Amino acid sequence: MLLEEQRFIHEDLERLEQGIAERMREEPKHIRDRLNRDHEVAQLLDQIQKQASELLPLYEDKAGLRSKEILKISAGDPFDEFYREVNRIKEHHARYPNEQAENSEQWYKPRKGDDHPYIVENMFSGEEAYGRYFDLHSCHESYLNLPNAKRLAYLQYLEVFDNFQPGYGGVKRADKLTDQYFKYLGELMTYLESFMRRTRPLENLDKVFSSWDQDFESAWEKDEVQGWQKEKAAAKTNATTRTLSTASAVWCEACEKEFKNENVYKGHLSGRKHIKAAEILAKWEDGPAGDAGDTHFSLAHRLKERAVAEREFRVKKLCAAMSTEREDTRVNVERRQGMTERERQQELENFFSLSNNTQNQGGEQEDDDDDDDKIYNPLKLPLAWDGKPIPFWLYRLHGLGQEFPCEICGNFVYRGRRAFDKHFNETNHITNLKRLGITNTYLFRDITSIAEAVKLWDKIQREEKKHHVDDGSVVQMEDAEGNVMPEKVYLDLQKQGLL
Repeated sequence: MLLEEQRFIHEDLERLEQGIAERMREEPKHIRDRLNRDHEVAQLLDQIQKQASELLPLYEDKAGLRSKEILKISAGDPFDEFYREVNRIKEHHARYPNEQAENSEQWYKPRKGDDHPYIVENMFSGEEAYGRYFDLHSCHESYLNLPNAKRLAYLQYLEVFDNFQPGYGGVKRADKLTDQYFKYLGELMTYLESFMRRTRPLENLDKVFSSWDQDFESAWEKDEVQGWQKEKAAAKTNATTRTLSTASAVWCEACEKEFKNENVYKGHLSGRKHIKAAEILAKWEDGPAGDAGDTHFSLAHRLKERAVAEREFRVKKLCAAMSTEREDTRVNVERRQGMTERERQQELENFFSLSNNTQNQGGEQEDDDDDDDKIYNPLKLPLAWDGKPIPFWLYRLHGLGQEFPCEICGNFVYRGRRAFDKHFNETNHITNLKRLGITNTYLFRDITSIAEAVKLWDKIQREEKKHHVDDGSVVQMEDAEGNVMPEKVYLDLQKQGLL
């Protein structure tokens, strides 16, 4: 019934709102608990949007089925429809007497203890510390492999990785148009966007990214993107002497190179490399002027510049939005590099929970309230009853290093075979199977793929329909003595002459 479906969706929406309210009632102290709470709330908000999208068409009633159902109930006796629905429910439970009843009030309740899944457990690496620091080691390696890139250490790279001006951390403008540099920018931008989505699940980041795209479009149209401006016609005639001077150095824009003093720079102007670079720069700045070949070259070149400039613009915006995390990352890396061997050994003991000292090593300055809550756990070991990571030997003994993902449970990853086998009897897994239309969940043990579960259920349904005999479709025959029997039995007895 459409009205019953409508009522159920409203009830489910109220349960979702109640689940969000219960999670937001208390503010967890540990960063992992806060982040896990935010991700749970984000999932519930997505479920609310999904349920609302299913509810709106019912109210719109374009097909008129809801109006017909209301008219059907109001035209006749309402109790007839009520008792008809009661009989249907009784028949269902008579057909499946062992089906377990579930408490829908517990669907979205916050779970505590061993049944509490940590969504963020496998989202972050040990270096990221649940979203506190960046882990840009792979991007740093990609940067070092760029042609003509400066050989920066990781700490220096963290300070200038969003500064794309030559002479700081960027490469020359001509080298920026290579596929390797474009791929490096894509890797850096993808990581920063992923980090922001993982650490800010309750923000509407799609809207933020869309506004950044609009800002770039506006800046590009006005030729205000830093490092990618076109030169004015008045400056083209003086391309060979274009300079950017400081108190003690001179900058050649054509070669994108800095000279210590003006005399060295003047001697450089007559060189073959400078003349060739100045000609290429002037050709790029000509724009549509010139013949068809030059125009095509200029347009294609400008489109490629635009793609690179857009990625650089996005990286700058991301770094500005996460300036706190970036500064914390730099401080943390600098702190670890300044640690002695003894301090490193003490930190390793904290990693494996061999010491009861939970105070940060290396002199990291933080609030007193946060000192008791910070637990270094780079190997992502499960926490024991005291809130500290379990020993590594116990971790290996129970096989917790093995990960078992379940697509039916929203791609949640279970660590260890025991937790994986246990979750098939939990409410979350059973509820998700029933949302797929699967009622007999016992037959779907060890099946984690949605496609496999739906395929198996369709096969079971087909087999049941094949063996199911409808009593109403069987033709009944009666002999001379009044005995009633199926038509097939009657014809067989008639052929044998027994009637």
